[in-house]
Amino acid sequence: MTGSNVIKEISAKWDALYRQANISEYRPAEVLSENAFLLPQKGAALDLACGLGANARLLAAAGLAVFAWDISAVAVEKLQHVADKQGLAIQARQCAVDKNAFSGCRFDVIVISRFLDRSLCDAIIGALNPGGLLFYQTYTREKVVERGPSNPDFLLAEGELLELFAELELIYYRENGSIGGISLGLRNEAQFIGRKR
Repeated sequence: MTGSNVIKEISAKWDALYRQANISEYRPAEVLSENAFLLPQKGAALDLACGLGANARLLAAAGLAVFAWDISAVAVEKLQHVADKQGLAIQARQCAVDKNAFSGCRFDVIVISRFLDRSLCDAIIGALNPGGLLFYQTYTREKVVERGPSNPDFLLAEGELLELFAELELIYYRENGSIGGISLGLRNEAQFIGRKR
């Protein structure tokens, strides 16, 4: 299967999912919503692999000019419709994100939730302005319940976000794993906030 066919297949999969989804039922990633007080009062933000844009909507409501990228044309169309209707400063774009997508782009905030492509880490860091913040939350290999992807390529090893973004100043990190009362706390995911020096 060629690269373009793979992209079409992935896009079709997410289009089918988002076609049935209600945008109002989607909530921002906890790493962003619980730490929104860290956001700058102005600037440009990117919601990478935005899906239906819950993160983008929070960022725009906080006064940032938001760019939202996703492989699903359906998700992007739904998000842009809601953003326009609500007067939110969001520019949604359908694209298969690769390193080239970041060329010439600079952001004060980048948010990534439930998406992992290790090959993009340097481009993500490079796209942050000095002092810019990265909010990242995604699935880990250590699972308490079966949720999220099963392919280890899309799951973080223990402490991996700390390694992938070691170049950034650590602001916040959380990964509860399977210790303690596993019905409580953050499970199946890691959270990271870093600032570009």
